[in-house]
Amino acid sequence: MTKGLTDERPLAEWADVPSGRRAWLKGAVGAGAVLIGGGGQAVAADAPPGLPPTPSGAAADVARQEAYWDQVASLYKVDPTFTNLENGFYGVLSRPVLAAYQGHIERLNEQNSLYLRTQYGKDSDAIRNRVAAAVGARPDEIAFTRGATEALQNLITNYRSLKPGDTVLYSDVDYDSTQAQFDYLQQQRGVNVARFNLPEPATYQGILDAYTKAFADNPKARLLLLTHLSHKNGLLLPVAEIIQLARARSIDVIVDAAHSWGQVDFKVTDLGADFVAFNLHKWIGAPLGVGFLYIRKARLADIAPHLELAKPGQPDDIRTRTHTGTTNTANLLTVPDALDFHERIGIANKSARLRYLRDRWVQEARQIKGVQVLIPDDPRLYAGITAVRLEGRTSQADNQGLVQRLRERHGIFTVARGGLASGYGVRITPALFTRPTDVAKLAKALRVEAAT
Repeated sequence: MTKGLTDERPLAEWADVPSGRRAWLKGAVGAGAVLIGGGGQAVAADAPPGLPPTPSGAAADVARQEAYWDQVASLYKVDPTFTNLENGFYGVLSRPVLAAYQGHIERLNEQNSLYLRTQYGKDSDAIRNRVAAAVGARPDEIAFTRGATEALQNLITNYRSLKPGDTVLYSDVDYDSTQAQFDYLQQQRGVNVARFNLPEPATYQGILDAYTKAFADNPKARLLLLTHLSHKNGLLLPVAEIIQLARARSIDVIVDAAHSWGQVDFKVTDLGADFVAFNLHKWIGAPLGVGFLYIRKARLADIAPHLELAKPGQPDDIRTRTHTGTTNTANLLTVPDALDFHERIGIANKSARLRYLRDRWVQEARQIKGVQVLIPDDPRLYAGITAVRLEGRTSQADNQGLVQRLRERHGIFTVARGGLASGYGVRITPALFTRPTDVAKLAKALRVEAAT
């Protein structure tokens, strides 16, 4: 079992730390994390307990090796009385990560403010190094928040480069709470808000055309909200290409990556974005209530410090761009444990598995008369999440009714999502513990519901 995330000394110096001090450092953060080597690089101490060796071969082939995924699924304790296909709210902790989390809570309760005032700062810095390395950023380009929503709020409300009469843009697939933050800019900054709709069914070129038209229709646009992977229907947007289009018109972009990181294989530099919000409690598998914001170093001055942190003479640190107050420390301390588990499986394998499970039910659903799958099968435009509805039934009542029937008649838990220009749908979100029999059960249920 891995031991605690320690201080930032080179591993060669670790043996020189007195045994009592070593035990304190390991105990402070607990089981399942990493050691931090020289230069802030994370070095896994050993594999998470119980996780089988990852099969070799292409990710698409690994995705079909059910014996391996059965072993992975056995490391999740889930309620057997229903089939959970609503895993987009937050990710269930695996057993090793849950055990580490419980250990962190116990140790914090025992050591209390002694740990928080003497060691936590160093440990949280080391965790920031680890997360930055995982996402492909510099440590001084990220700051922890309680989730992507809080990160987005700070990026949006503290964005400096707006003046009255400018226009801010968002589409129908963007997150509702974040749309509200853009609407808030209209009240507070005197800007205009323009909303536009993405095509349904979507195509790669159709999406690019929709953004190109929105930019042309709004020549005073200066800020765009852009969701990497929509929580409403699972549409995966070509963010890098859209950002290029926006940059050519001097439009800044704030990216919502709440659902993409950990489900899609990418680094933040792949997006070409200057401002991004991330979750750690969805697809990375950390405890509920952890996320972070990213600001490219050269753009830090364009996001104002948060409220009382805007003090003259204070170092220009990205952590002044958010202020949460007292946080759930155990949640953050568990992030390295979650990353250990996530990285041992491998993002390519994880992504391929989620897509494989999605494709299993979608391919069958497309053959059912009266069933409408809301996003295309272009592999550039989806990951594990996809929404569905019964044809012609687009209201909130229609889709909440379908959610209720799937649960009561078929034992399948899902969720209805609205806000799309075309209406409501039912979001289907598999997880690593989902089995092909679970999605086959869904397809069978959809066939029954479409016929009634």
